[in-house]
Amino acid sequence: MTAWLSFLVVFLCSWSLRDLVVEACTCVPIHPQDAFCNSDIVIRAKVVGKKLMKDGPFGTMRYTVKQMKMYRGFQIMPQVQYIYTEASESLCGVKLEVNKYQYLITGRVYEGKVYTGLCNWYEKWDRLTLSQRKGLNHRYHLGCGCKIRPCYYLPCFATSKNECIWTDMLSNFGHLGYQAKHYACIQRVEGYCSWYRGWAPPDKTIINATDP
Repeated sequence: MTAWLSFLVVFLCSWSLRDLVVEACTCVPIHPQDAFCNSDIVIRAKVVGKKLMKDGPFGTMRYTVKQMKMYRGFQIMPQVQYIYTEASESLCGVKLEVNKYQYLITGRVYEGKVYTGLCNWYEKWDRLTLSQRKGLNHRYHLGCGCKIRPCYYLPCFATSKNECIWTDMLSNFGHLGYQAKHYACIQRVEGYCSWYRGWAPPDKTIINATDP
């Protein structure tokens, strides 16, 4: 094999691998409430440091965080010091800025470490809506027994009493849509779930299937 042919084979193989990695991270849209309920850890934190760990083919980024508040995970890990994520965004790793913003970070615990990624819910704290902040404090907890079912095309119907139909996908907004930003799916009387938005605590004696 000539030197040129060897180079061409290596180039094509590396290009194919790179192309495969870029396409590797694909996330299904998820409502913030489901992201909350499905996470082991939910915190508000500021990143104060980072270090690239030399493990795996692409490495793992370890962020040192200053925890401001915990919303979920008290029994698992009451104080979070480090957040781990893939170093490469193509492998769903997240990029967090040091000493600049406070973040909402959700993640799962594996072997005593908190891992997060692009398919988890993470956001700069000041970009969260007031309804999302209220959801983190109280409302999302009330809906963890409910099921949020995405609606991709009409008509969509709830198939059980504990379902809320999520229609943000109809306008291609997904988790950035109006329901995701302003509504929580709350369990009410006799196990029925329905969308809730308001300033007062939800009345569990009322079934409101019309919102939003």
